[in-house]
Amino acid sequence: MSEPSNVRRREIFSWCMYDFANSAFTTLIVTFIFGTYFVKAIASDEVTGTVMWTRAVNVSAIIVAVTMPVLGAVADFSRRKKRFLILATLQTLVFTTLLFFMRPGMALIAAVVFVLANVAYEGGQAFYNAFLPEISTPKNMGRISGYGWSLGYLGGLLALGIALGMTQGGWLPSEGDLAVRATSLLVVAWFGIFSIPTFVFLRERGVARPVEPGTYVREGFQRVADTLRHLRRYREAAKALLARLVYNDGLVTIFALGGIYAATVFGFSFEGVILLGIVLNVAAGAGAFAFGFVNDAIGGKRTIAITLVVLAACTLIGAMAETRTGFWLAAIGIGLMVGPNQSASRSLIGVMTPAERHGEFFGFFAFSGKLASVAGPFVYGTVVASTGNPRLAMFAIVGFFLVGFLILMAVDEERGIEAARGPG
Repeated sequence: MSEPSNVRRREIFSWCMYDFANSAFTTLIVTFIFGTYFVKAIASDEVTGTVMWTRAVNVSAIIVAVTMPVLGAVADFSRRKKRFLILATLQTLVFTTLLFFMRPGMALIAAVVFVLANVAYEGGQAFYNAFLPEISTPKNMGRISGYGWSLGYLGGLLALGIALGMTQGGWLPSEGDLAVRATSLLVVAWFGIFSIPTFVFLRERGVARPVEPGTYVREGFQRVADTLRHLRRYREAAKALLARLVYNDGLVTIFALGGIYAATVFGFSFEGVILLGIVLNVAAGAGAFAFGFVNDAIGGKRTIAITLVVLAACTLIGAMAETRTGFWLAAIGIGLMVGPNQSASRSLIGVMTPAERHGEFFGFFAFSGKLASVAGPFVYGTVVASTGNPRLAMFAIVGFFLVGFLILMAVDEERGIEAARGPG
């Protein structure tokens, strides 16, 4: 592996460890455990719970979409991406701890606490991703991004294995849903401990600038405004972000509601949902690792295109499946493509990011991802609310993959890379 001369492999590994650490949050809180517990136990009924959960995902997505480009620009200007990352992580840990105390009948409070935790988590992701162009080159960015995603899925897999023991192995008393609720504390411990190498070894390049009241926020808005004024220069990156805005809607919906779909349509128990998560993490990790090399060989655009075709096909199969076997086949296919899609999306924006604007562009990356998080869950929740049929809702998600694919085809990857190399 070839990396920039001033980057040690220890630093690359410590960067990847943040993926390993934070995967427990998305796996146990968003996708498989707390989301399912919210719908099936905390809310008054499953339909109401599904609608409230999707709306909570929507609200957190809107907050992140509105704030992250400016905060990313502030982090670039201040040379304090690492400090922002630490603060976002601490906020995530505090509010995830509070989820442990959520009980049946506390749906509104639980939704608010989840929004606060999720906003902090997604903000941290933007600052973390902004380090990728600094520790890699265009020739190996796909692999390094893939290493991070695959290590993240390994972390999610191990966390799920422990959660399975907690909920099914009799490690904790079952009274008051203690075993299920305690998985929130597992997330806090996992995220907090395994993110320490990132905070110790990941370098903040550049000298922090002195603080003046109002300077950072004002400069953040000015930098974002400057980028928007010169959007023609970065139009390939803008098209890639637009494509991601659309196809990521499908991914976010599957992440947020996959466990709920399995539980409500196929009658999966909590333990069954956890087993589903374990299988998906194995598939996604393997896919992310293998396709990192494909990404470096054929480029991010082609890699993403392959994943979108397979994702659309497997989502259709999952929506039409009448048996658990059919659902499992679709889920494994989706798992194999989810990791490569996310990894290649991150590296594609990375190679199109101008120097000195990494935080800002990955703020826009977060913007595209989180604005995308609004339409998909909203459509899914609305269809379920109006028809009571999750299958019809899942059919609607296929359209996000197909439209995103068409927009992606208009991206000129080489031209976008050249624009990023020009004067900033």
